[in-house]
Amino acid sequence: MNQEKVSELRKWMAANQVDLAYISDPAHIGYFSGFESNPMERVLALFIPLEKDPFLFAPGLEVESAKASSWPFDVVGYLDSEDPWKIIIAEIKKRYGDVKKVALEKGQLVLDRYLILVEAFGNADFSADLTPMIQQLQLYKTKEECDKLVEAGRSADLAFEIGFKMVKAGATEESIVAEIEYELKKQGIKQMSFPTEVLAGANAANPHGSPGKNTVKQNELVLFDLGTIVNGYCSDATRTVACGEPTDHIKKIYDLVLEAQLKAQAAVKPGITAAQLDKIARDVIEDAGYGEYFNHRLGHGIGTTIHEFPSIVGGNDMEIKEGMCFSLEPGIYLPDDVGVRIEDCVYVTKDGCIPFTQTSKELIIL
Repeated sequence: MNQEKVSELRKWMAANQVDLAYISDPAHIGYFSGFESNPMERVLALFIPLEKDPFLFAPGLEVESAKASSWPFDVVGYLDSEDPWKIIIAEIKKRYGDVKKVALEKGQLVLDRYLILVEAFGNADFSADLTPMIQQLQLYKTKEECDKLVEAGRSADLAFEIGFKMVKAGATEESIVAEIEYELKKQGIKQMSFPTEVLAGANAANPHGSPGKNTVKQNELVLFDLGTIVNGYCSDATRTVACGEPTDHIKKIYDLVLEAQLKAQAAVKPGITAAQLDKIARDVIEDAGYGEYFNHRLGHGIGTTIHEFPSIVGGNDMEIKEGMCFSLEPGIYLPDDVGVRIEDCVYVTKDGCIPFTQTSKELIIL
């Protein structure tokens, strides 16, 4: 259990006259409770009252795992043959009585579950939104959280090392992905933070392409975008490498993206804004005439989930502060030609930033 974060949540609840907070996002449940789980279609929930003891609600097959986690309070479970919401409603009424104001994750809670709660607690006020509060809470990482992000970064570096060894003409994208994830699992790294992307040649010109039977070809680039989850925290990094000697045209595109990434990373420090960081990277690419081919934001926050606050994007005047963690990932994607992206996630210090991944960003020729 993250006592510090729960205490901050309760301060917010007191300031907003909230009796009960319902955490529904499994990643956020892990963030507060310390219990990590993907319940699939089953119900996993965390209920935190303003003053009384909270309780964790879990599918019956996960109750013992939840009790064995760092969660120190009650775990209530249900069988697949039971109606979970009848149990939840009864537990809330028994433990907390007639709740007057309930805060929900409006950015996450699905409609049918919301309607069940409204029907059961018709006199309650459901106007309080937990989503912005949790986003703000996640903005600043503690030293312990950064240590976990560093460890996740190390496993991403290991994934690059494994994947680069597989780059050769004729290798399929999906075979390289399979080797990366197989070798990581052999070393105890069980979970990727998102589906691993290995995209070769023109396929990398799709920023969110899907690896398939496409093969690596000589003198082309291969884009690796990957991350792992270690102790509940994610890594996310991108490198683009070459199979054999690339053309001058390809090198030019690569060098522009590298310059944009390095300039943005060098500019990170408290006081600069998210929009200014995005502009620093974007100006490099736009000035070279490729602005329309950098078609996404510069970066996103990272922590227990792969996309958190802040969003490093034009128009966001949020001031960067010490303790924030986010990605810097410019790219150029020329349809049917070439795609390049280079990404590190960084931790903001008092006078700069430190990346979580250390794999070289200079063009690696394999």
